[in-house]
Amino acid sequence: MSHFDIAKLQEELKELEKQTLDAKFWEDQKNSQKVLGKIKNIKRKSNKYQEIENEIKNLKELTELVNMEPDEEVAKDIIKGTNKVKKEVEKFEIETLFSGKYDSNNAIVTIHPGAGGTESQDWAEMLYRMYTRWATKNDYEVKELDYLEGEEAGLKSVTFEVIGENAYGYMKCEKGVHRLVRISPFDSGGRRHTSFASVEVLPEITDDIEIEINPDDLRIDTYRASGAGGQHINKTSSAVRITHIPTNIVVACQSERSQIQNRETAMKMLKSKLLDLKEQEQKEKIEDLKGEQKEIAWGSQIRSYVFCPYTMVKDHRTNYEVGNVEAVMDGNITDFMEAFFKK
Repeated sequence: MSHFDIAKLQEELKELEKQTLDAKFWEDQKNSQKVLGKIKNIKRKSNKYQEIENEIKNLKELTELVNMEPDEEVAKDIIKGTNKVKKEVEKFEIETLFSGKYDSNNAIVTIHPGAGGTESQDWAEMLYRMYTRWATKNDYEVKELDYLEGEEAGLKSVTFEVIGENAYGYMKCEKGVHRLVRISPFDSGGRRHTSFASVEVLPEITDDIEIEINPDDLRIDTYRASGAGGQHINKTSSAVRITHIPTNIVVACQSERSQIQNRETAMKMLKSKLLDLKEQEQKEKIEDLKGEQKEIAWGSQIRSYVFCPYTMVKDHRTNYEVGNVEAVMDGNITDFMEAFFKK
């Protein structure tokens, strides 16, 4: 846990808690919420650090006892406990690298299939399933916000939220184009096909982040919700689509029961997109000065998933690869994320 300075963190905690004692602290609601959020995050990290430290201490004591008086069952428990702690330390080390402004926020993820009709729409659905499984395995909640079914199979687009501590921190490395190579189940000739899908990942914007939006710049439409396989039984026009006219950004939400709730969620999504656009524009200005502008287009994939003629998943940014493509599609993608953060 070389990246983690517990003493420095404890000092920061003292300073933040000192601020809460100020008589005027609660007058600024947004600032107070921000400070309380930081306090909660530091306490969570400190507690986790303490837990791991205690587990290591216990394992050391057990090891000393076994060395003095051999016991096969206790030795097995030590090996099991050591493997568990090793995984916890690796996860904790990754989380200490999450120093971005929005890393601790929830993540809003949108998947779009590339050209190729049914084949690429099915690939987009497979990616959605992969992320859903990863989230469940890692104790995150997934909330579907908008879903547009494919014509024959798969999906035309899906937007969902991954809810939990550091969701954006983990998911941000999935942003980009994902490539599939397989024998298409939709091709009667049994030919090999290459498909693409793009994954967009944005942080959910919390109330303490200011984004100015002129109501006159918005076009708001309502329509009937119609989710995957008819799972949404709401037949009223409660789904909301918001278009930001100056940027032509479109967001939609149909997951909530009421039009008001869907509108609130859609506005959050719009704020996330506008913040990302603002930061991208700033980044482009910096890159223009450096002469490092890079075009992102179909084919500039971040990861390839090959089912045929061999099985392999390879991340082109880190060169990390595995041969068990089925396990990856079942949500085992944490190793790819960790390789990205460690590069």
